[in-house]
Amino acid sequence: MKLLSVNIGRPRANPWQAVAVTGIDKRPTTGPVMVTAPNPGEPGDVGLAGDRTYSPGHGGPDQAVYAYAREDLDFWQDELGRPLPDGVFGENLTTAGIEVNGALIGERWRVGAEVVLEVSCPRIPCATFQGWLDETGWIKRFTEVARPGAYLRVIAPGEVRADDPVGVEERPDHDVTVAVAFRALTGEPDLLPRLLRADALPQELKDLARRRIA
Repeated sequence: MKLLSVNIGRPRANPWQAVAVTGIDKRPTTGPVMVTAPNPGEPGDVGLAGDRTYSPGHGGPDQAVYAYAREDLDFWQDELGRPLPDGVFGENLTTAGIEVNGALIGERWRVGAEVVLEVSCPRIPCATFQGWLDETGWIKRFTEVARPGAYLRVIAPGEVRADDPVGVEERPDHDVTVAVAFRALTGEPDLLPRLLRADALPQELKDLARRRIA
């Protein structure tokens, strides 16, 4: 299990939402990149040095880093019939050999020698994602397949780079995976009660689950 690439966004115009700029255009870097916990009081702050988000509701401690598996990108390459380079889904970390969607909420990964990340929640697709890929009906299609990738918190800071090993250090005692959380939040309400078992799920998503259950 390892990182294939570490990807940093470059600001570009965003014609797909009211926010004028997006950081979804992420490209692989060369050399090490510092990873730290974002400042919760700084809108748009994210975990990787040099990266940034410009949309409300993105970034912050619970969405410090976004990981997507190369295996899932390869699946989408076949489905869409077009090349999908590392970073094209807006992910910071493109992984190999890791079942990202099968990771448990609260699972902790050690990346390289220093960094520890904690799985917090799935990515929910937005209009910018659909516009960026220029695929009609993309939000619906992405949601139906339920391969969302994972947002991660920074537990221990440090440097990461391509080819760093990734290992699972800790798994919580529940069965709420990234994929289960995604399905619960996007159209399978019968799964919502399970989300409350995952202590590491962001508080706003727990509150949302409780409201929908009620």
